[in-house]
Amino acid sequence: MKPSRESTTKAPAATKPKVHKQVATHPAKRRKLSPDPIPTKESKKTVPEPGSESKSESEPEVEEEEHESDVEDAGSEIAIPAQTSEVPKTFAELGVHEGILDSCKALGYKFATPIQAATLPPALEGRDVIGVAETGSGKTAAFAIPILQSLLSKARPFHTLVLAPTRELALQIGKTFDALGGIINAKCCVIVGGVNMVDQMVSLAKKPHVIVATPGRLRDHLEKTKGFSLHRLEYLVLDEADKLLDLDFGPVIEKILAKLPRERKTYLFSATMSTKVESLQRAALKSPVKLSVNAPDQHTTKNLTQQVWVIPQMHKDVCLVYLMNNFAGKSIIIFVRTFRECQRVAILLRQLGFGAVPLYGKLPMSARVAVLNKFREKSRDILVATDVAARGLDVPAVDLVVNFDLPMDSKTYVHRVGRTARAGRAGTAINCCTQYDIEVFLRIEHFLGYKMDVYEDHDEELLKPLMPRVEDAQRAAKREVKEMERDKKDRKRNKGKRYRDDRGEEEG
Repeated sequence: MKPSRESTTKAPAATKPKVHKQVATHPAKRRKLSPDPIPTKESKKTVPEPGSESKSESEPEVEEEEHESDVEDAGSEIAIPAQTSEVPKTFAELGVHEGILDSCKALGYKFATPIQAATLPPALEGRDVIGVAETGSGKTAAFAIPILQSLLSKARPFHTLVLAPTRELALQIGKTFDALGGIINAKCCVIVGGVNMVDQMVSLAKKPHVIVATPGRLRDHLEKTKGFSLHRLEYLVLDEADKLLDLDFGPVIEKILAKLPRERKTYLFSATMSTKVESLQRAALKSPVKLSVNAPDQHTTKNLTQQVWVIPQMHKDVCLVYLMNNFAGKSIIIFVRTFRECQRVAILLRQLGFGAVPLYGKLPMSARVAVLNKFREKSRDILVATDVAARGLDVPAVDLVVNFDLPMDSKTYVHRVGRTARAGRAGTAINCCTQYDIEVFLRIEHFLGYKMDVYEDHDEELLKPLMPRVEDAQRAAKREVKEMERDKKDRKRNKGKRYRDDRGEEEG
């Protein structure tokens, strides 16, 4: 039974930006939810129905009101019909230059993905683009290729700025630009926190063509690095645009935009879009084309199997160990909510003989890169991570995502499970749901628009023998986490003592 819909009414239009839309639908077979609402904050959103007049969250509606911005005033929206042909296109057919074609061939890109096929024609024509596509669909190459092609005809320093919400994603985007632009000698510089600013100043002094940055560190350089300016910028890209516009990044993004030229081309890309992105659209884009290759009610890829395992809180660790045994030898990402839980779970699994490594925001940058390299190279097959790994992280062969702690935000769930089933591969996501997570889980199901299957590949008799070993590992993990915290406090105390001693010697 399909969910009920609320009719959407529009205020009389005054002026409205010109938004061209292209939507390619990929229907997935799911068990639809009943129309009963969930009494939570997110439950006010209704699950869209294909063909309905209301707009889904992946197609946010542009409010019809006057705005003081550089957006061209253009009456009503123009809808571009979706492509009906299922035959994939080559990059040559889409107008990509020969030099970049050689890079695509070297990287194994034979055919364009749907988002690439939709993005490249308007981007190569010089249009502003808003791209919405599922995780692992090739969004980075979709905006990198037209930028590099522009560099062939108009190469200049600080030609492009790409903003990303996490350091790992910024480094990953930088590698993509290096790989695609190596043949044409495009220079890319990655500017992220946790790295010495002086070294980054030296890199910026070499005047790279492309800067990939996290917002905070870029703001620092714009304010403190002498002679660094982006007043001649040609392209601005916001990857994971909805995350960049939330409360954490919004004010910083506003400061950065104030230092950029108005005459530029702007690309917004994400797997999920929010109304905040539409506010930026009115302020920073000119007559943009909106491209969506997701079906209106499809938030995750159809190759992803999603299941829920309802378990008691007290047996959560035992069930996780059982899952690790069931998926032994597979590449697994376990998501938790806090960095302390990340440390504890990784230590717990290592105590039991699993190759687990932790990844969280408070790790030094060098340690974060080392952890990711170990996981990518498969010297460690289990990554325990906070949401720092939820967006944009591209590890091609992840077989399983385990939501050990369910995310509080449904969109974060979409990005978490998007770490598997990427680029057409199959993948599995298993959600651990305790008695305290029922409301959060129902909210996620309501957002997705269908009920998940129950994980049934477990035997209660096999769980019982694991309990004594898991309890021992829990005690050992708890002790080790306490020792780590004590060592950290001691280092801070000793550092402060050394500083006071040095000051005393200077005064003496």
